[in-house]
Amino acid sequence: MLSDMQFMMKKYISLLAILTIFSVKGLVAQTAAQKSRLIDRVIATVGSSIILQSELEMQYAQQLARGEKPDEKVKCYLMQQLVTEKLLSQQAVIDSVEVSESEVDDRLNRQMQMMVRNAGGKERLEEFLNRSLLQYKEEMRTSVGESLKAQKMQQNIISSINVTPQEVKRYFESLNQDSLPYFNTEVEIGELVINPVLTKEEKDQFRQKAEGYRKQVLGGSDFGTIARLYSDDGSSVQGGELGFATRDSYVKEFSAMAFRLKEGEISPVFETMYGFHFLQVLQRRGEEVNVRHILVKSKPTNASLERAKAKIDSIYDRVVAGKISFHTAASLYSENNETKYTGGMLSNPEDRSSLIPVDALDRATFMAIDPLEVGQYSKSFIFQENPQANPVYKFMYLKSRIAPHKATLDQDFAKIQEAAKQDKVHRKLSEWFEQRKENTFIHINEDFLQCDELKLWLPDEKKTLAAN
Repeated sequence: MLSDMQFMMKKYISLLAILTIFSVKGLVAQTAAQKSRLIDRVIATVGSSIILQSELEMQYAQQLARGEKPDEKVKCYLMQQLVTEKLLSQQAVIDSVEVSESEVDDRLNRQMQMMVRNAGGKERLEEFLNRSLLQYKEEMRTSVGESLKAQKMQQNIISSINVTPQEVKRYFESLNQDSLPYFNTEVEIGELVINPVLTKEEKDQFRQKAEGYRKQVLGGSDFGTIARLYSDDGSSVQGGELGFATRDSYVKEFSAMAFRLKEGEISPVFETMYGFHFLQVLQRRGEEVNVRHILVKSKPTNASLERAKAKIDSIYDRVVAGKISFHTAASLYSENNETKYTGGMLSNPEDRSSLIPVDALDRATFMAIDPLEVGQYSKSFIFQENPQANPVYKFMYLKSRIAPHKATLDQDFAKIQEAAKQDKVHRKLSEWFEQRKENTFIHINEDFLQCDELKLWLPDEKKTLAAN
């Protein structure tokens, strides 16, 4: 059984998920026979907007495309999303909330990358959609723009919400004290990271590989085919195409090359923090450019890994000997920019507190800190965040360890504060939607009267009908 606090936190997260705008919308092509049978119709009216059957089917098809099992009941939840989105986007227009073309393009490009990966390639996705990706993107541009406006509107509604310590205390005291959640072991830990660095000679093998691919393209080979076969970038499934983006979307070396060339021109091979690239400008549009590229990642050699280990072990020896503090060493020498400015200390991504549940740690980090006493340091070890990332060396510092315990206001203030804030956010959104419901004409087709998720939008007489 869940405790009251856990139940309420789950409830708020669930309710917020309903109110959150899911701006990624899919469109799955139907066969000619299906199209001949389908007559689009209005299934809901929300103020000055309508919701079409085809919009709902698009959302449902996207669920299926992500591998979820067919379930007609899901359409009730999807209708709830569409109604809330229409209310928010209408208010966004009134409040002059703007969404730029580059924001829409960025969302569409991310959506395309996800769909291409799920479909197993660009060609298979286009066959599935029964249209080109370019055509699909243009068809979806308006609805994605509307979704982004709604998302911004929702953020405007809740952006000023904070909770005071007194509100946190009142929230905690309102919970059933006999069924407070039981928290697992938590730790405060730090890390010092050293990346393997390649010499010029070691880098040359990767540069030469990129030069070889460029020669194939210049010699008449299809750029997209070479990208799909050999590029180390995630865009390879799209033939290396990145979509329209502004100058600040890329690292400076990539931007400098992308915005220097003319349409159709192929760049020389150049280096970024990711490795060696060459690119081709496909199209310019104002301050945006659409390029495709091929990346050859610079992967660590055995020699570079040995040099990194020697460097980190030298730092480790100085820290353990007390010649330099861990926090100073991390600030000076660690090559993880996310932690070096906090003296090497990690934070909990859930609530940004310094306490991290041990069951949220990756296996390598857990194995490093598990045998340590508070105040000790692990030996250096090789670490790879994911299969695509380059390996690095790191050693860990255990600052504190809190044993499993029932929630208390003193020990778990950050968690309780976040739960209290989410409670306040939920109430604010509920009040906002309640006001809009009273002042907005909302009509939902009788086919959806049995949807529990939609009953809050129905007038009293229809709620009675739905209950019967």
